[in-house]
Amino acid sequence: MNILKNDSMRLKWMIPLCAITLMTACGGKDDVLGSSANAALAPSVTTVTPAANANDVLVYDPMITATFNEAVAVVGGGASVVVTCASPCTNPVGAVSIDSTNRIATFTPVADLMGMTQYTVTITGAKSLATGLTLKSPHSWNFTTGAASTAVTVTAVAPGANSAGVSINNTIISADFSEAIASVTNANFMVTCAAPCVSPTGSVSRDPTNRVATFTLTPGMQLEPMTVYTASVSGVSSLVTGALLASPFVWTFTTGSTADTTRPRVTFTVPATTSPGPTTGVPTNMAINAVFSENMAPASISSTSFSLTCVAPCVNPAGNLSYSVGTKTMVFAPAMALMTNTTYTAQITSVATDLAGNALAGNQAALPAASNYVWMFTTSAEATAAGKVSVTNTNPADNAGNVCPDAAINATFMVPSGVRMNPISVNSSTFTVTEATVAKTPVIATAVVVDAATGRIASFDPLNDLVPGVTYTATLKGGANGVTDLAIPANAMTNDYSWDFTAVDCSTIPPVIIPLGSIATFGTFGGSAGTTNQGILTIINGDIGTTAVSTAVTGFHDNGVGCTYTETDLNIGTVNGKIYTSAPPPTVACPTEGTAVTALIAEEARADALIAYNALVAQPGGPDQGAGNLANLVLVPGVYTAAAGSFMVEGGDLTLDAQGDTNATWVFQMASTLRVGGPGAAAPQSILLVNGAQAKNVFWQVGTAATINAAGGGTMVGTVISQAGAAISTDGNVAVVTINGRVISLNASVTMVNTIINVPNP
Repeated sequence: MNILKNDSMRLKWMIPLCAITLMTACGGKDDVLGSSANAALAPSVTTVTPAANANDVLVYDPMITATFNEAVAVVGGGASVVVTCASPCTNPVGAVSIDSTNRIATFTPVADLMGMTQYTVTITGAKSLATGLTLKSPHSWNFTTGAASTAVTVTAVAPGANSAGVSINNTIISADFSEAIASVTNANFMVTCAAPCVSPTGSVSRDPTNRVATFTLTPGMQLEPMTVYTASVSGVSSLVTGALLASPFVWTFTTGSTADTTRPRVTFTVPATTSPGPTTGVPTNMAINAVFSENMAPASISSTSFSLTCVAPCVNPAGNLSYSVGTKTMVFAPAMALMTNTTYTAQITSVATDLAGNALAGNQAALPAASNYVWMFTTSAEATAAGKVSVTNTNPADNAGNVCPDAAINATFMVPSGVRMNPISVNSSTFTVTEATVAKTPVIATAVVVDAATGRIASFDPLNDLVPGVTYTATLKGGANGVTDLAIPANAMTNDYSWDFTAVDCSTIPPVIIPLGSIATFGTFGGSAGTTNQGILTIINGDIGTTAVSTAVTGFHDNGVGCTYTETDLNIGTVNGKIYTSAPPPTVACPTEGTAVTALIAEEARADALIAYNALVAQPGGPDQGAGNLANLVLVPGVYTAAAGSFMVEGGDLTLDAQGDTNATWVFQMASTLRVGGPGAAAPQSILLVNGAQAKNVFWQVGTAATINAAGGGTMVGTVISQAGAAISTDGNVAVVTINGRVISLNASVTMVNTIINVPNP
């Protein structure tokens, strides 16, 4: 005990002695707390915008930011952000601000920068809010501006130019501008129609960013049916520079014949709506959003119509509620992460209305009644949404030289797991397309939107066709004022992302036509071996058939009296068309099926399927898709050939982008197998159609067999024609697989479990 006590006393005296010794060895107290600690703990700049040595930076409303590795003060006490340029350029005057996290500093000039000029940004003395330590040394970088701004330009309009069938009482008339504009009045923004039509009256307003001007009809007024209206904006000036719109911008649209009396619906929510709920495993740092079936009156989406609540001791979260007209999406961003392992109730009440004043048709009452929309979710123990946003794929591809004039332009984002892009952040200001010339003439958009299906694809739809022979630059804006996701706090791209492409004349390119003949009406065809269904949720909206006898079809019935094909209580499939087989009839009560006539129809259908199969094989081989996995790709129309003889869609969905061409066609050629979705309990995958793509124009030529979503669920698109059979889902799965297309086998059988097949219209 005495030994331990003496050692303890000795240790007490040694600790301060060692500290004094260290201080002396390092040059005293000031050095211990000064330079050596500063080197390890001083704040630092991690990213900047514009990027170092960037070119063609916008002269108006440039985004000059620096992101630090920790919270800092950047103004006062020796801290500053300064932007300079060489004579005859005059150093710009501006304000320095810091975001809510105190990590992103922004310099906002009070006037446009000079064109074609190099600027230097220098940050000095930024001080850590946690330690008081300052930036070890000034941080500087350069960027060069593009051509000088000469005028404000219109970047998007609604309704789209020359659009028809516009609602007479549910219409937003608006114009987006290339930069913030000064006050806009009825003298600047007019909507007119020719006599005997009386031009409408209304009020003109700007959105909070001052980039969007909206003409709102006088309450109680509606447009005339079947009438051409002309909208024009003129005399609008830049809020910063005073530069004017070069010339009046004019466009027309035509109304439909009737008023809108349909109640709006909620079509999609994040977190997802489940019945009875709550949806589980929701990250705590994710914004809540809802997509509507039509545009809502922005003023009706407010704290009066939306609430997010939880049961005490949980406190109802505060946050920012916003609504995007272009994407029909409401976003609620909580001020801070939600509580873990807590159940929340989100509610949109029938106070929410569309532009025609129709109240929301929620999920609390059957149509046509107005009611609230309510859904519940439970947060998980961990938030997994932190990370960066990046672009993984563009369409057209960078430096593409074969872009059709009517092409849509889009980009696919990579975001943290379970997170979607914020649709409100993707607009005509953050997603731009310009001619790749010194003048940077902008392309006007009819819409800039994020898709509702994945929340990851941003599309820019040009108002007018691209000009053959002209090269264009598409740009997605990065940084705090650019595109962001729905995480809390939001993730952003570090820098702007740009790519180039060139338009060509596509009028001489003939459309791809695949002759389906009599097989076109069939949802599935089991070759010479039959078709089998398991489960009670199967519905075939089309015909089914086989050249085999009727007993080779099991688990189905059609509308014919007594025409049941070996159904049990556990295996019931509804065919909303006809069933064609060889004799004998399936039952005595069904003498009109399983006859020589139905056998002849089945033989003809198989012969036509073979013709279609050979037509697919004969298509000129397309680009080699590597290992054959199409997951997470966005593919433009064309012929695609499997590298190793097989295609799969595993680990992500496949998106087919028609670029605005409703006749766009995809042909997938493979010598062996097709597999959509992983085996066993792996996640199902889907084929997504965007920008006018249609299921009737998608074809899969399969050399052997096809397996579609073995785990159940998911949506397959297109006509699958295989040599050696197909399997849709597997026994025991309850989740329905949806096929928007056809599954045709030339020789072997087709098996399915709880499957819905929708045969496309011709």
